[in-house]
Parts: sequence; C-alpha cells; structure tokens
Amino acid sequence: MPAFIVAYIKYVDRFNYFVGRIMTYGIFIIVGVLLWSSISKTFFMPSLWTLESAQFAMVAYYILGGAYAIQLNANVRMDLFYGRWSVKTRAWVDVFTIFFLIFFLLVLLYGGLESMSYSLEYSQRSRTAWRPLLWPIKAVMCVGFIMMLLQAISQLFKDIAVIRGVEIR
Repeated sequence: MPAFIVAYIKYVDRFNYFVGRIMTYGIFIIVGVLLWSSISKTFFMPSLWTLESAQFAMVAYYILGGAYAIQLNANVRMDLFYGRWSVKTRAWVDVFTIFFLIFFLLVLLYGGLESMSYSLEYSQRSRTAWRPLLWPIKAVMCVGFIMMLLQAISQLFKDIAVIRGVEIR
C-alpha cells in the first residue's frame, strides 16, 4: 500500500479511537443529567433544560461514537454466512457493502449540512420552554458523519489490503 494510504489509515484510526474512548464516558453525563432531572422534579422546582440536554448528550454520544464502532467492527451484521467465510471472502463482501455505507453517510452529511445551514441562518431554536439553539447539536452531527465517513474509507483501504495480502503496519 502507498505510504499516504497507510498514513491516512493510521491517522484516522488513531483520531477516531481517541474520540471514541472519550465518548464512552459520555454515558455518565447522560445519567447525571437524568439523575438531576429526577431529583429536581422530586425535591425542588423541575428544571426545563434536563430532558433536552440528555437528548443532545445522547445524540453526541451515539453519533461521535459511530466511527469508533465502525473501527472495532461493533456494528450489527447478519452472521448467518459471514462468520463461516474466509478472511478474504469477508474482505470482498465488506469492500462491496462499504460503498452503500459511504453513500448513506454522504446523504446524511448533505442533509445535516443543509439543516445546520438553515439553523444558523434563521437562528433556529427548539420549540420547548427552554428554547436552546439547534445549530450546535446539528454541527456535532455533521462532525460525527464526517468522522464515520473517514473511518469507512479507512476500513475500505484495510479490506483492500487484506484482499491483496498486504499487511498494514
């Protein structure tokens, strides 16, 4: 494999691994917000921001952790035949199917950028009592889509290396 492809794979994998490991602790933020929501509703005045904050944190947790899940092959797949195939056959199937993932991520990114642009242009706010601006969470989603797209391309290169019998170091 050319040196620039190997460098791309290493950089993207390292970055997405780093972000993914940080995002694994995001569940504690979500639990903390929801715990505060329960406590404030029981003992104090209910907070307006807790439910939406938990939803935004969950979106960030899920979307920013997506590239990490792709990297670790933690995605759900139909293992009826896949598990019995040779490593090379799996790589061929993965090369074929990764194009569907890349297309899907490009569509999501296009829609996300359009939506974020609209949110920025019109200062779009949520229709709840708290009324937070929506562009920050839409920006997080776009960053997550880009990270997943870069990781999918990295996986494509790794599968091509397996097919060619080349080891990436």
